[in-house]
Amino acid sequence: MITAEDLHKSFRTRRKAEVEAVRGISLTVEPGEIFGFLGPNGAGKTTTLRMLTTLLPIDRGKATVAGFDVMQQPQEVRRRIGYVSQLGGADELATGRENLILQARLYGAGAAEAATRAEQLTELLDLASFISRKVITYSGGQRRRLDVALGIVHHPDVLFLDEPSTGLDPQNRVNLWDHIRGLRQQGTAVVLTTHYLEEADELCDRVTIIDSGQIVAEGPPRELKRAVSGDSVLLTLHDGEAGLAQAQLQSQPFVRDLTSDGSQLRLYVDDGGTAIPMILRLLDQKEIGLRSMSLSEPTLDDVFLRHTGRSLRDAGNPQTQPAAA
Repeated sequence: MITAEDLHKSFRTRRKAEVEAVRGISLTVEPGEIFGFLGPNGAGKTTTLRMLTTLLPIDRGKATVAGFDVMQQPQEVRRRIGYVSQLGGADELATGRENLILQARLYGAGAAEAATRAEQLTELLDLASFISRKVITYSGGQRRRLDVALGIVHHPDVLFLDEPSTGLDPQNRVNLWDHIRGLRQQGTAVVLTTHYLEEADELCDRVTIIDSGQIVAEGPPRELKRAVSGDSVLLTLHDGEAGLAQAQLQSQPFVRDLTSDGSQLRLYVDDGGTAIPMILRLLDQKEIGLRSMSLSEPTLDDVFLRHTGRSLRDAGNPQTQPAAA
């Protein structure tokens, strides 16, 4: 459904300096697949999405969407995709139904067909309780579901969602995920950007992790986590003792990998239950002060950390501001 080869995109700052936002991204997306771009703000996720949706010109490289060349056949691409931006596109002073009918008419549907499609989407995305109200009265979750409905009113082959659940509370986020899964079951390919680890893990069939405009890992979330291997042990040391602890631990045969971040060390081991007593014994022998220790199975944050040396949770992502239910 989508192929992209060696995509590049640069911007010039006010001081005329050139910033390369996307640096050689290549990917494929299959029909009926939920494909996610995961990464911190500024990683290049939205820039890549906008190139694939013809909203930004591609500086270098090439891409096809639904069988059409993005640069040479942009109008054909636009006819076959839906796009939901972070801000949405509904007219706040019109009702949800009026928005849907107008969007359908803009894509060439007759009056009767547009009304029928609006009713279909109202049922599909559970909009009935608020579809007759003006959009300005909608909660965050209601508005996001209407945005998705507007994006698929013309039966697109591919739906692009830019940070679809930003600002939603956990209940509305899970509700939106269920509706997106329903689109996959109908054969629509869904491409989304996110900086939420849980969203990428729970929703996506495959994930591309992007950092500084480049792909650092790609694959099904389960396989990416399995590649990290074993369990993750996080140690928080007393000030000034992380370096000594790292020197003692990194050469131990039970430690597969080790990363450091200030006073914290993260160790990847085959079996956390077996490794923890050995870690404690070694630190005690060397009189290294330990403030805390935690054990967990690998997450996508561990995948990001292993490839970039820092945590995705700490890589500049904003705190979520929950919207009303």
